[in-house]
Amino acid sequence: MSIVDRFDPLKKKMFQVLDQEGNIVSKDDVPEIDDKTLLEMYRVMQLARIADIKALQYQRQGRMLTFAPVQGQEAAQIGPMAALKKTDWLSPAFREMAAFLYHGVTLEQTYLYWYGNEFGSRFDDGVHVLPVNVPIGSQISHAAGLAYAAKIQKKDQVALTYIGDGGTSHGEFHEGMNFAAVYNAPMITIVQNNQYAISTPRHKQTKSETIAQKAIAYGIPGVQVDGNDVLAMYAVVKEARERAIKGEGPTLIEAYTYRLGPHTTSDDPTIYRKDEEVEEWKKKDPIIRFRNYLINKKLWTDKKEEKLVQELTDLVGETFKKVEQSQAPTVDEVFDYTYETLPPYLAKQKEAYKAFLKESEEN
Repeated sequence: MSIVDRFDPLKKKMFQVLDQEGNIVSKDDVPEIDDKTLLEMYRVMQLARIADIKALQYQRQGRMLTFAPVQGQEAAQIGPMAALKKTDWLSPAFREMAAFLYHGVTLEQTYLYWYGNEFGSRFDDGVHVLPVNVPIGSQISHAAGLAYAAKIQKKDQVALTYIGDGGTSHGEFHEGMNFAAVYNAPMITIVQNNQYAISTPRHKQTKSETIAQKAIAYGIPGVQVDGNDVLAMYAVVKEARERAIKGEGPTLIEAYTYRLGPHTTSDDPTIYRKDEEVEEWKKKDPIIRFRNYLINKKLWTDKKEEKLVQELTDLVGETFKKVEQSQAPTVDEVFDYTYETLPPYLAKQKEAYKAFLKESEEN
């Protein structure tokens, strides 16, 4: 029986493969993943964590612009990306750095974006990732369009998108989900329920007992998953992808997780949540859980851990040095990356702004 059939969101049953100590809950649910892939998943989770912590420090030092931390949500992103093909599309919101890194976006490109450089949204050929999307909910419509196009073109391709628990209250979430469901598009939507929409707690966001049960209104499967369990996230997305490719339409997945850091670097979470709550969730840290699983499988050791952390710390530092030495965006780049062909009114604004800057320099 499939995962979505076994774990009815109305019964508040959450799918889990690993408990918070990294022990297997059910051997039958452990997905088949080769050792090389497991180690790559762990490597990227650690890279995302280290890059995240350093980005927060860089921002506090005035060396980076506003940043949206991902700490605590790495499993909810790495598991799904590992279950996809590289030709599948990722339509992100703004907290998906871990997903970016696994699906082909480089750390340098990611840092460039948060540094304010337009080239941070220009990915390499063959990387099927849309740029960061800040307007809440728009990415759902983008994913629905990508999925519908894949269906029309009969491609072996799905579109996966992310949104936060608060984002499910926005109109575009409903519009995109409804469109994808009506047209049976191969789309996977992951709601990262990290318990807070900025400062609004989950219980004030919706009266639904689970977010996964919202799928019922669209006539599609919905399932709540332990979002700090990378193997559970892998397994459920792999199944959802198989359904989508067979023409069985979208799946809504609620990743039950926690944002350990602030909403963004403009936020102070100590105002609206207690330190005791954060400490309890730290015990469910997705990286510690996965590391314990790898150690139990004899794939990981403390010595390997020390070496990897040092290697990734050096990589992050060297990458940010390159970003700081990069050329600042030009006026042309600020204007030229919104439309394929610049509309006349924006062309006029660009020339007017160039003239203003020239006059300012001369004076």
